[in-house]
Amino acid sequence: MTCALLGGCDVSVENPNTITAETFWKTEGDAEKGVNAVYNMFYKPGTYSRWIWFRLDLTSDEGTSQSPWAELREWVEFKYNNYNFWEGNAWTYRDCYEAIFRANQVLHYVPEISFGDQSKKDAILGQAYFLRGFYNYHLALLWGSTNSSLAIMTEPSKASEQPYGHNIDEVYQQAIDDLGQAASLLPEEWTGDNKGRATKGAALAYRAKVYMQTHAWEEAQKDLSWLVEGAGKQYYDLVANYQDNFRYDTENNIESVFEIQYSDIHKAPAGDGDFDVDPNLGLNRGQFFAPPGIGWTDGELRPWIVDEFKKERNNLGEFDTRLRYTAFYEGMNKDFDGNNKIYSYDLDGKDTGIWNLDNWRGRVFFRKYGSDHYRDYDDYHNPTNVRLIRYADVLLMYAECLANTAPSNLSKAVEYVNRVRTRVNMPSIEVNHPEAATNATAFLKRLQMERALELATEGHRWADIKRWGLTDTQAGLDELRSRDSDFNNFVIGRHNCLPIPSSEVNNNPNITQNPNY
Repeated sequence: MTCALLGGCDVSVENPNTITAETFWKTEGDAEKGVNAVYNMFYKPGTYSRWIWFRLDLTSDEGTSQSPWAELREWVEFKYNNYNFWEGNAWTYRDCYEAIFRANQVLHYVPEISFGDQSKKDAILGQAYFLRGFYNYHLALLWGSTNSSLAIMTEPSKASEQPYGHNIDEVYQQAIDDLGQAASLLPEEWTGDNKGRATKGAALAYRAKVYMQTHAWEEAQKDLSWLVEGAGKQYYDLVANYQDNFRYDTENNIESVFEIQYSDIHKAPAGDGDFDVDPNLGLNRGQFFAPPGIGWTDGELRPWIVDEFKKERNNLGEFDTRLRYTAFYEGMNKDFDGNNKIYSYDLDGKDTGIWNLDNWRGRVFFRKYGSDHYRDYDDYHNPTNVRLIRYADVLLMYAECLANTAPSNLSKAVEYVNRVRTRVNMPSIEVNHPEAATNATAFLKRLQMERALELATEGHRWADIKRWGLTDTQAGLDELRSRDSDFNNFVIGRHNCLPIPSSEVNNNPNITQNPNY
C-alpha cells in the first residue's frame, strides 16, 4: 500500500472470499463442479432455457411471431437492423462462447488434478469436450458462413485477446474434433443421480449431426450405426407412447439420447444472471410460447403443420396422434377424444367459443414441452426436460445417411422410417408413399416431411432446411415461402446465417462480419 500526502492511498487487497483459478482447480470435487458449471449454461436465457428457440424453431418455416415486441418479431421475419439486439442475437452468441470458456477451463486445469480413478477423470474431460463441441456446432449453424469468421477458442481466454476468425467449415471441424474426443472418453451410460449426463451415444449422435451439415454422409452413418446396429443399440429404443417424450414424469427414458435436466425447485426470485446465488433451473419456453392468457405468445406455429398431419390417417382411420401432442389448434377437441383442455381452458365447457376471439382465431400454438399435461398454467420454472436428441431423430438421420450413401438400395432406409411411423400406428411408406420406397430422390424428399411430423418444434428444423439446401436456391426458397410468408423477406446468401453482433466485430479486427450485412 502506498499513500501520497492528502492524495489518498493506492490499495491492493486480495479478497479472501474470492475463488481464483490458482486456488480452485485442486481436487476431484473442483473438477466436477467445473464441468457442472458448463452444464449450467443450459439454464441461461440465451440458450435452451429461452432465446435459442426463437432462432431454431421460429426462424424456420415451422414457426412465426405476432409478438407486440416489434424487434423480437422482426428478427423472426429476417429483418435484422440492430445486430446487437440482445434477446434476438447477442445474448445467445455470448452464452455460446461463455459455455466454451467454461469448458476450456475444465480441459485446461483438470488434466493436472490427481484422481484416484482414471475413468472418472476421463468422464469429466469427455463431458467438457462434448459441451464445447455442442456449442461450436451451434455457433457454426447460426452464425457461420463461408466468408465470415468466428473465433475458435481452445484455451481459457482473457479479456484483452483478439482471436482470429474461422469460417463455417473450420468451426464445424472443431466441433467434430471435440465430439470425437468426447466419444472416446465418455461412458456408454450413467446411472443414479448422474443419469442425464452426456454419454458416448450422445457424442456420436451429435458428431453425426455435424457431419450431416457438411454432407459427410459416410462418416455420419458410421457414427449413427453404433447407436442403431452396433453395441450402443442396447441402450436405446422408441417408447411406446409418443407423449412420453414431452412429459416431466417420463424423463430420461429409453428414447432419450441426450436431454437437459430442468427443475422447478427455486427460491423466489430465481435469477437469470450468470452468478445468481439461486439461479432459475426451469424451462422458460412455455412462458413465451403458450397461448394468450397463459403465456406471452411471442411464438406460434404455422398452420401448415396441422394440415400436413391431416393428410394421412393411421391404421385405424384416425388422425396421427403426434398432432395431438405437437399443437393446440382449432378443432383439436373434435379430432381426438379427451383432447379438450388447453391449460385452464375447457373447449367442451365454458370456453367453447375461444377460437372466435381475435387473439385466437386462425392461430396454432406450441404444445411440446409445455406443462399442460399436469397443471393448468406455465411459467418460468417448467421442470419438463428437453430431449435434445431422441432415438427417433437418430433413426431418421440414419435413414437419410443410408439413402445418400446407397441410393440404389433403399430398403434399409425405408425400414427405419417405418419403425418411427409404426410407433404411432401410421401405415408404412410403401403403402402411403410407394414412390418414396423405390426412388432415392423421392425418398429423401418424403423424409423431409417425415422429420417435420415426428420432430416439429424440437429445435431441429433450422438445421434441416439448411442441410437440404432449401435456403440456398430459388426453388427451395419458393417452397419455404409457400409455407411461411416470413421467407418473403429472406435473401439468399444473406439470411442463411445471423449477423455477428456489431460489438464483437468492432472490438476485434480479426473477426469478419457475415457477408452482405
